[in-house]
Amino acid sequence: MELKFLKKTFRWISLALIVLVASFQYNFASVNAATMINMKENPIIEELRLRVPSQYKDNWINAEKEVWEPWLANKKGFLGREIFYNKEKEEALVLVKWANKSLWKSISVKEVSEIQSIFEENVKNDLKLDRNPFELIDEGELYVQG
Repeated sequence: MELKFLKKTFRWISLALIVLVASFQYNFASVNAATMINMKENPIIEELRLRVPSQYKDNWINAEKEVWEPWLANKKGFLGREIFYNKEKEEALVLVKWANKSLWKSISVKEVSEIQSIFEENVKNDLKLDRNPFELIDEGELYVQG
């Protein structure tokens, strides 16, 4: 009799634990999903890492100012940008701040490609090269924490 009671109790406790664990998994996923949905309306930073040979650093900065800055200034949701340079690695970091991800991603790939082509042509003409010496290493997005 006591053995049957222990088996039943064990089954109920096991079932309760399974339900409890499953409910935590479900709620945890919901919390994460809700957070990511809300992120679309919060400020976001576009992160671009580029290989910029030190001998061309000034040319790169000038091309950035001549092509990308005016174009970005006219984009809805653009809040500003910062440029950093690591001389030892010959890498640049460009951080572009947007009001939210929706506004940033509303810019068409075609439009960005057209501006990038203008940028590359300016660089190649300025440096008298047949290719753009500034290689994109990585790109990503950073969410403002607060």
